Amino acid sequence: METKVLKLDAAKVDAGKIKEAAHIIDAGGLVAFPTETVYGIACRVRADSLNKLNSLKNRNPEKYYTVHISRKNDVGTYVPRIGLRAQKLIKNAWPGPLTIVFEIDSQGITKQQGALEKEVFENLCRDNSIGIRCPDNQIAVKLLEITANAVVAPSANIAGRPPCVDAEDVLGQFSGQIEMVIDGGVCRYQKSSTVVKIGKAGLQILRQGVYSQRDIESMAMVKFLFVCTGNTCRSPMAEGIFKKNIAEKLECSVDRLGEKGYKVLSAGTMGMSGLPASAEAAAVCEARGIDIRGHKSSAVSRHLVEDSDMIFVMGQSHRQMVLSLCPQVSDRCLLLSEKDIPDPIGQSQEFYNNCAELIEKAVNKRISELVI
Repeated sequence: METKVLKLDAAKVDAGKIKEAAHIIDAGGLVAFPTETVYGIACRVRADSLNKLNSLKNRNPEKYYTVHISRKNDVGTYVPRIGLRAQKLIKNAWPGPLTIVFEIDSQGITKQQGALEKEVFENLCRDNSIGIRCPDNQIAVKLLEITANAVVAPSANIAGRPPCVDAEDVLGQFSGQIEMVIDGGVCRYQKSSTVVKIGKAGLQILRQGVYSQRDIESMAMVKFLFVCTGNTCRSPMAEGIFKKNIAEKLECSVDRLGEKGYKVLSAGTMGMSGLPASAEAAAVCEARGIDIRGHKSSAVSRHLVEDSDMIFVMGQSHRQMVLSLCPQVSDRCLLLSEKDIPDPIGQSQEFYNNCAELIEKAVNKRISELVI
């Protein structure tokens, strides 16, 4: 067969021309195309096409294939429940040079078995997991968008050889063996995507690539912020209680929350800094095995709010203050409880105890709603 070369400009993709490549893929053919990392070989998720791909690349058929999607929102087609850290990675790294392997629980597997076509499910969902890539290259995006079938796209290279980073490299290895090469120039990074697995065991780097482990850990860090007025009573108690209870859910110590990818802070709308938690707040936390004696108050700020993934406030007035600083966080700035939690400042220890009970009940409800 003669391999057709289709030259396209990634800055201005001709959708009409790229339809030809999509038709080839949907008919069972193989098309090499550029991504921001390396060139991939697009193949529909059908047994006959995948067998042809395995033979072409001299690839072990037992190896995982990664499905490629044109938009990050399409991840829901393949992963029914996405945890907080995976959501954060998707938000920060997609589209881009990151492949995410999602763990799927048994309930999710059953759901996907019914939702996906049989061949798609059997070839993508293995060992209760699925790998997904959302490339940041307009040629790749348009091709995946137009193709009617689910598409996998391993790197364009024979097993054991370096991945191809331009069309000339692809032709050097596969001329006459694939139907088409889309020539989109040299790949931006000329390096494979980083592959990360995320699930119960936390975050594991399966393959080093464009992003380092430090990059991934930073992009996957989930940050919670609790806000009250002075940051000496309610929000420090909420911070301490939340840390203890989410650590229990994660089966780790509070000191290891950062390693697990979670950061919990508190702040106040009054603008006071450096004050300790009230003696009554410290006492009520100590009774629960929580130490907030080292707490120092801090003022809520625009930067702190923007940097937080979930913001829990004690009352409507705090929410209004937060939104006045940063209106765009409306969807993630929530009342901790259904009703305002009363300010215990200047009240008795019993009042503090009751306040802490309200906070703990609300915290437990919020944690139960999180997909960890």
